[in-house]
Amino acid sequence: MTASLSDPGALRELLQRHGLRMSKALGQNFLINPSVCPRMAEACGAEGCAGVLEVGPGVGVLTRELSLAARKVVSVELDHRLLPILEETLSGHDNVEIVQGDILRLDLHRLIEEKFGGPICVCANLPYYITSPVIMALLEGNLPLKSVTVMVQREAAQRLCAPPGVRECGAVSVSVHYRSRPQVLFGVGRGSFMPPPKVDSSVIRFDILEEPPVKIRDEGVFFRVARSAFAQRRKTAANSLSGALRLPKALIEGRLHEAGLPQNVRAEQLTLEQFGALADALTDDMLGGEGNE
Repeated sequence: MTASLSDPGALRELLQRHGLRMSKALGQNFLINPSVCPRMAEACGAEGCAGVLEVGPGVGVLTRELSLAARKVVSVELDHRLLPILEETLSGHDNVEIVQGDILRLDLHRLIEEKFGGPICVCANLPYYITSPVIMALLEGNLPLKSVTVMVQREAAQRLCAPPGVRECGAVSVSVHYRSRPQVLFGVGRGSFMPPPKVDSSVIRFDILEEPPVKIRDEGVFFRVARSAFAQRRKTAANSLSGALRLPKALIEGRLHEAGLPQNVRAEQLTLEQFGALADALTDDMLGGEGNE
């Protein structure tokens, strides 16, 4: 296919010819701003990776640009209805492979090993409804990554890049700062999509760190403590952790004291180092069977 996928008329014709209507449930808003995908492909650092993993290629607008920058591109697409469209739009892009499936259910270690055999970059225009689960799966999975470049809702970008210890921080922010150095690259207005969403977007990149900035006893415990502390944001960390981990509140308060933290501290007030200290204090309790799910 030679027509520009950024042309709304050509995009409508393509979708109609394949009998496809955009799915709100799958967060399908197709990019029609021709400047965005080349910038994303350039920013993701594909030349320094074994290849690029893309999540949700849609009709292949970003995929095309990535194929020009990367040795190999593997795109994971959930919607099987898009497969014949991608076969058409990516004709001639021989370094692209489409994998039909759910990125949250795939064995990503196996996928990366089989398809790339080395450290990769991730680049994606993420559907808003799976932003946090996908980023957490990538960053908490101990995968061989060099960078993750994604377009997300602007407010989500601000939360993801917010350092632990500030109000905007959430559980996924803790994972982001433990694994990477995040930065907002550029904004993308809602008019850049068809149909236009109700919010603006931002492109952000996480440069994966060779070593985490804090040393902890058990990463699984660390990530679980972070998620549990933010499970009920309006409550203190002690209350939230007690409920989510099914451990006595008195025990949690004792571990907060061991970590040098006040008993009334809230999750949004904890720095990365403090999360690490609290996770270390709770490790034996969580791995010893009590409260372990």
